Amino acid sequence: MKPINCIVLAAGKGTRMKSDRPKVMHKVAGRPLVGHVLTSVAAVNPAQVALVVGPDMEMVADQATKAGLSSYRVALQQDRLGTGHAARIGLEALGSEAVAADSIVIVLFGDTPLIRSETIWRLAQQVEDGAAVAILGFNAAVPTGYGRLLVNDTGQVTGIREENDASDEEKKITLCNSGVMAFNSKVLSELLPQVRADNAKGEYYLTDVVGLAAGRGLRVAVETCAEEEVMGINNRLELSRAEARMQQMLREQMMLSGVTLIAPETVYFSMDTVIEPDVVIEPHVVFGPGVKVESGVVIHGFSHIEGATIGAGAQVGPFARLRPGTALAARSKVGNFVETKNAQVAEGAKINHLSYVGDAIVGAKANIGAGTITCNYDGFDKYVTRIGAGAFIGSNSALVAPVNIADGAFVGSGSVVVRDVEADALALARGEQVNKAGWAARFRAMKQAAKASKTAK
Repeated sequence: MKPINCIVLAAGKGTRMKSDRPKVMHKVAGRPLVGHVLTSVAAVNPAQVALVVGPDMEMVADQATKAGLSSYRVALQQDRLGTGHAARIGLEALGSEAVAADSIVIVLFGDTPLIRSETIWRLAQQVEDGAAVAILGFNAAVPTGYGRLLVNDTGQVTGIREENDASDEEKKITLCNSGVMAFNSKVLSELLPQVRADNAKGEYYLTDVVGLAAGRGLRVAVETCAEEEVMGINNRLELSRAEARMQQMLREQMMLSGVTLIAPETVYFSMDTVIEPDVVIEPHVVFGPGVKVESGVVIHGFSHIEGATIGAGAQVGPFARLRPGTALAARSKVGNFVETKNAQVAEGAKINHLSYVGDAIVGAKANIGAGTITCNYDGFDKYVTRIGAGAFIGSNSALVAPVNIADGAFVGSGSVVVRDVEADALALARGEQVNKAGWAARFRAMKQAAKASKTAK
């Protein structure tokens, strides 16, 4: 196949999102919209990619690297004058070599997160097979508002009719234009400069290239895909719909790969979530970015996990929160209402309930009692708590870092530990208990007498 070059248009402000954030940086399944598109683009191994962004959109350009693109250029569209104008800027960024190579140039949009690499390949194949232009179309359930693709008896597109210009008969057409197009590079470079901004908005439309190509008798082909695949995101409602569809796809992939979801519709994944077979996930679990779960794990309901690895056979939750940097080894356990952060929990260790363990190293088979806190922050810096293998931390203990609890050591319940504890020692750090006989009876009598005196007055 001829070299493939891609232009991704991502300069839109997204006014209807009502946000200071660039539209394409809003997320679906934990990944920005443009990140989804660039990931699909990267999968077709393009020779070059031009990412067209607007002013002050450096964060958008960063997504190209995260998507794994080996070669890309960032082009600035200072004035947003339409898709044709943006495509021209992108073509200039690709450089003269892209045109001279008689390559395939595909123009995509940064707000279509569901587009697949397989679809991009099929569109490119149309140009490889001789089309000057190939349009990605879809059959809309409700075509109102979309530009209709006019196709002749030979299957070639003769034009694109916008809703306001369509006749009653043309409005019955359900084959619509997604805006995604592939071009022979030489055709695109020749026709783009001929596009004029003689319309109500004073903008340059990429779709005008189709009419110019058809007018010259050049072949304009159409490739189709599912409507949802080219769903553009313009507001928060459409963003939620894309999220719902993406989550449905991810849930199906997980279950088909051997993961049990007790209530699939309540579990939310990120695009990079990795879960091995024979994992059981109970209802209302949320996976943020950067999670890997090994086989045999049970994640109980209402847990939130981000930036964590969970070893084989471990148990998490219910109501657990694993924050970034958490690494649970095989057969370890983090129970209900436990929060961990930057914590390495060795094999067989248990943090069963109502505890916070942050910036900590927990040894194998250690047992951390309810209400334990690693006090890791002094308002300025973070410090590490080390808990040795087989150590036992009594309930309601505060371990003030930096501190080391050596192998096999015990910490008595209610202790505030500020110094290291040697191996197999017992640490007690609490006030001595004093029992005062009869104090409670005298206290009650005093209070009752005071109350009776007040009532008598």
